[in-house]
Amino acid sequence: MNHVVICGASGYIGQQLRDALEAIGMEVRTIGRGGSSDAVWSDEQGVVDLLNGADLVVNLAGRSVSCRYNKRNADEIFSSRVETTAQLGRALARTSQPPSLWVNASTGTIYRDARDRPMDEKSGELGKGFSVAVARAWEQELFDAPTPVRKVALRMSIVLGAGGGAINPLINLARMGFGGKMGDGRQMFSWVHIDDVVRSITHIAEHQDIAGPVNVATPFPVTNDEMMREVRATLGRRRGLPTPSWMLQFGARIIRTETELVLKSRWVEPGVLADTGFQFKFPTLDSALEQIARETPRGLLPVALG
Repeated sequence: MNHVVICGASGYIGQQLRDALEAIGMEVRTIGRGGSSDAVWSDEQGVVDLLNGADLVVNLAGRSVSCRYNKRNADEIFSSRVETTAQLGRALARTSQPPSLWVNASTGTIYRDARDRPMDEKSGELGKGFSVAVARAWEQELFDAPTPVRKVALRMSIVLGAGGGAINPLINLARMGFGGKMGDGRQMFSWVHIDDVVRSITHIAEHQDIAGPVNVATPFPVTNDEMMREVRATLGRRRGLPTPSWMLQFGARIIRTETELVLKSRWVEPGVLADTGFQFKFPTLDSALEQIARETPRGLLPVALG
């Protein structure tokens, strides 16, 4: 594998993936909406030409879900995922030398709110609601695309990493003293370090028997209560005020986001990765937070790691 095309390379995961692949000598080209991309979505023939002869295409395009789900935002969230995936499928069907693998972003939020057992790719039960509907349509567009390319839907859990990912809002809450449990604190928090997201993609490329949905989540999730305790420990804070559900509902309206992002119990099990021998670099939350603290400038994240 030498030639990779990334769609949505301007986002946090896309930037990290591009840097990692270029660091090991791969040629990386990009598809996006801006002029800095090698091809833009509005130029259909340019997208076809860029994909032709590539070894791997990774589609990470999609509007952030950290917003209020009003009609305008909901429409953008849906179209930015489903329509770009559909366009990519049409372009791949027109290439004379399509990539051997198409990895498309998806989400572990596709599963139901789970507190009784983990959700793997074989026995996991899909949930209901707007986020699940988006995820299902997203994956259906991928798997229905008229191209014989091997396809993988990357069902990512919450991604953590230095300089981005989902950890910064939690750190900010803890720094302001609101570092206690959220809601009842018993909801499961499935997560994955950004380095393991990148490594999972190269693992999938190397294992040609992997196809279909793939959960990307550490095998050691924690409860929300445990997660916030680890965040406080990394910051050197012993206590933090809890935020009950009613306060989260109120606060979410002020900062224009949805409480689902912290109150839904996500318990995602990486069955396919485990069965194919994938080894996580950061399997536990304390190891991930330690690395994030170490790689983050002290002015942004005061650390007390002992």
